[in-house]
Amino acid sequence: MKRRLVVAAAALALATPALAALPQVHARAYLVEDGQTGQVLARYHERARVPIASLTKLMTVLLTVERTKPSDVVTVAPGAASVGESSIELRPGERLTVRELLEGALIQSANDAADALAYYVGRGSEARFVAMMNTRARQLGLRDTHYTRPDGLDAPGHVSSARDVTKLARLLMRHALVRSIVRRQSATIAGGRVLHTWNDLLATFPGVFGVKTGHTSAAGWNEVASLDRRGVFVYGTILGSPDRTTRNADLSALLRWALSRYRRIPVLRAGHVYAKVEVGYGQAPVDLVPARGLIRPVRIDQPLLERVVAMAAVALPVLRGERLGEIRVYQGPRLVARQPLVAGRTVKRPGALGRAAFYGGRTLDHMWGWLP
Repeated sequence: MKRRLVVAAAALALATPALAALPQVHARAYLVEDGQTGQVLARYHERARVPIASLTKLMTVLLTVERTKPSDVVTVAPGAASVGESSIELRPGERLTVRELLEGALIQSANDAADALAYYVGRGSEARFVAMMNTRARQLGLRDTHYTRPDGLDAPGHVSSARDVTKLARLLMRHALVRSIVRRQSATIAGGRVLHTWNDLLATFPGVFGVKTGHTSAAGWNEVASLDRRGVFVYGTILGSPDRTTRNADLSALLRWALSRYRRIPVLRAGHVYAKVEVGYGQAPVDLVPARGLIRPVRIDQPLLERVVAMAAVALPVLRGERLGEIRVYQGPRLVARQPLVAGRTVKRPGALGRAAFYGGRTLDHMWGWLP
């Protein structure tokens, strides 16, 4: 009969090098998170309710992708064409696709593109769309957020926080269309309009692939960045930097610091014995090894925990490579690796004579044990 044995290994401490100090940042607030687990790596006033400028467009875009098709055609409302400031010079009555307006709002941070989407999704009413924004914010648990405009221009009561902006960016980046747009530094849309990004880190920081920048006089210089480098996935948000250069330098420093918290290591070693299984008939236990080794990026300041589920004993024959268990490696709540455990060698079932010799020998051992 096959029996199962669960073994939870002790936490495995990593060899931790000296950790770099958190950089000095000149901003009202910031937040850095692990992009896979949501664990906070660094924070400063992350719940402060402050103006966020064009980071507002993250919600405008989210409602749009949830309620429209990229191929939908939008007729530009007069109110959208007249919004001013950052603009792609839309004209009243002009027709563009939702995708083109999303590109205008995300790549060039155009206020008229964002407002055109707001009028379209709000069925001709910007006020109705703003109400939808606030309803969606409550549904998502963005407790520090209140919107009064779809574009992010300064307005009383229009606020959010680094925490809420980061959460919203993570949700929005689940949409493939958004991911494909925010990584682009330029695009050409209707009317021969050439769009250029405000996100300097797309060109200067390898691995950055989004998400959004923003600036107004009240909000300062803001950005939420997404970073994926060699499997390390990080979000960094900075709000209220004094100028564009400082924002770029401070956010880059935070992202470099975040990368320093991770290291690629062999979390499962090929050929390493993680458990043994009994096979009977006096044979040595069979080693259980991973089906293959795995290298993963892990945080250097948290231990790993191995959890093994394997057979305690199996009936022969056993074939090399036969699956007899499983190993999972965790770091905090995150499942870092999962692999079958397989037999390291083949063990054949003894023939009739071999089995008879085994049982006979065992009987003699028992009999000798009865003697005084």
